[in-house]
Amino acid sequence: MAALLLLPLLFFSLMSTEGVGQNVVPKSVYVFGDSLADVGNNNHLVTILKANFPHNGVDFAGGKATGRYCNGKNAADFLAEKLGLLSPPPYLAINSSPNNSQLFLNGVNFASGGAGVLDSTNKGECLSLNKQIDYFSTAYVSMVEEIGAVQAHSHLSSSIFAFLIGSNDIFAFPKNSKATPLQFVGSLISTLQLQLKKMYNIGARKFVFIGTGPLGCCPAQRKQSKSGDCDASANAVSNLYNQAAASLLQDMKSQFNDMSYSFFNTSLALLELINDSTNYGFTETKAACCGLGNLNAQVACTPVSALCSDRKNHLFWDLYHPTEAAAAILISDAVYGTSPLVYPLNVRQLSVL
Repeated sequence: MAALLLLPLLFFSLMSTEGVGQNVVPKSVYVFGDSLADVGNNNHLVTILKANFPHNGVDFAGGKATGRYCNGKNAADFLAEKLGLLSPPPYLAINSSPNNSQLFLNGVNFASGGAGVLDSTNKGECLSLNKQIDYFSTAYVSMVEEIGAVQAHSHLSSSIFAFLIGSNDIFAFPKNSKATPLQFVGSLISTLQLQLKKMYNIGARKFVFIGTGPLGCCPAQRKQSKSGDCDASANAVSNLYNQAAASLLQDMKSQFNDMSYSFFNTSLALLELINDSTNYGFTETKAACCGLGNLNAQVACTPVSALCSDRKNHLFWDLYHPTEAAAAILISDAVYGTSPLVYPLNVRQLSVL
């Protein structure tokens, strides 16, 4: 994250050497994932997994909840913003629009709170990754009808496909499972491989994969320890998953020459924020900003929950999700950072290929 100090210089260097135009700004961003990236899809589902109520959105434009599990902008918003694009709207909000074919070309967010790689994760409460990909397939057909197959392929090959998925699967993995963590992660990656290859077959060429964070360090996990320490076992599974996902992308790259990718190690980046918190402006890295009870993590964020007065000095918004301030730093790392946080390309480098 020391690379963040060079962020302004890097940005202007990119702009001066590459120019402004279609070769710099990707056509669109298509987002797949869970509550870390949901911008309102779950608002349109019959589910208990919603965030369309206060105190969510307290720092968002207008000060109203939008369905984002955050006090303000989330990872999907910042990713689009830093690429010079508008944050793509939720699929379920635009699918029924009369001009949805054109809207699909501008980028779409399919992410759904609670979603996982596996269909069994929060089944019936969200759009699983497979369902999100099915919806994208439907959108692709509409794009082809709008501009033709050749132009649709060109459009998708110039667009960014971002994935923020896996946390809910890991949270659902029981500690007393007969399967070992390695076996469990292996089953996740086998499923993810099929999903990413399906996306490639439809037309995705530029993949951004945001790895899972150190899940044992979120307030929901810390509260289980009297000392408030991170849960080492959850962190270990997250690390296994990130390593396997990065290897999968590398294997796909070797198989498909026209595919490129950027992998962001969220675990490494977020641990740096925790361990060097004061340099990033965070004075509270354990407790949630919104909630009740021990570490504000005994009860989820609701309209009657306690709310911290300064969201910028809190790392976590609620039991599981980062604050807007934390999300902004993490995505800056993904877009502009260097190895070992992000590799083999950062998102900015990927976008200009």
